Amino acid sequence: MPDTIAKHCLSFDVEEHFQVSAFESPMRRRHWDQYESRVEANTEKLLELLGNRQIRATFFVLGWVAERYSSLVRQIASAGHEVASHGYAHELITAQTPAAFRDDIRKAKGILESILSQPVLGYRAPSFSITKDTMWATQILVEEGYVYDSSIFPVVHDRYGVPSANPDVHQLSTASGLLWEVPPSTVKCLGVRVPVAGGGYFRLYPYPLLRTLLRKLERKGSPLVMYMHPWEFDPKQPRMEGSILSRLRHYMNLDKTEFRLRALLQDFAFSPIREVFPQIAQYHGIQMKASMKVEGTFPPVSPSDVLLN
Repeated sequence: MPDTIAKHCLSFDVEEHFQVSAFESPMRRRHWDQYESRVEANTEKLLELLGNRQIRATFFVLGWVAERYSSLVRQIASAGHEVASHGYAHELITAQTPAAFRDDIRKAKGILESILSQPVLGYRAPSFSITKDTMWATQILVEEGYVYDSSIFPVVHDRYGVPSANPDVHQLSTASGLLWEVPPSTVKCLGVRVPVAGGGYFRLYPYPLLRTLLRKLERKGSPLVMYMHPWEFDPKQPRMEGSILSRLRHYMNLDKTEFRLRALLQDFAFSPIREVFPQIAQYHGIQMKASMKVEGTFPPVSPSDVLLN
């Protein structure tokens, strides 16, 4: 693929099929270790698929998974992918206190950095659960050494989303310093911001329609920020009990995901987040050297500003 083609971000939230928030319950959480683990095989399938296309991505790895499959984390990194944090226990921030959230993201970062012997810069909340009510989490992310977040989804949704949030990559100003925000991709259609970043949307939309919407963003000069999960490439996974809506969202078109990803990789060029937005890694370097103010393409905004159009 020619180097002149714009680069976009492809990311994967590495978690087990039974850890998704839609099927969350205290009883199920207590039995996580008793369910069939499929995350290692599913992630290795993805690594092979990406390797065949010479595509590198960002993998937001759950600390719980990294603790049990440290060799998988090293395999991801050794293939040239970026390893970032998905927190430790896959608990929604909306259900946590600030102290519990701090413990969760600190534990996850510590596990990943111990395995990799290198800094972890990025974070993505389970189910994008940084909302207008949990914007306090951005300050804690800065305090715990994270440089960027990819959790604020500028859409209307029953479980997550900040509809009026800035849809472009930008900096948030918190009381403890700056944090880069890398929102999942959305596109405005008839005045409504439509999610096109991946996940269930990737399985819901016919691929030709999705490609048209992604091309629209690309023509505007906006790098795509796509996300998926290893379990979305596993149509034979054991079925979990849950509401009709949860089961529809989770199991719909799992048999089509791999084919669509292959098409996506053919149509667009991808790299890890920290490479598509080099100002993120640059800012980390500046922080490490002493704390000069970073000068980026995108203007800093405050956490309250991110809620405005």
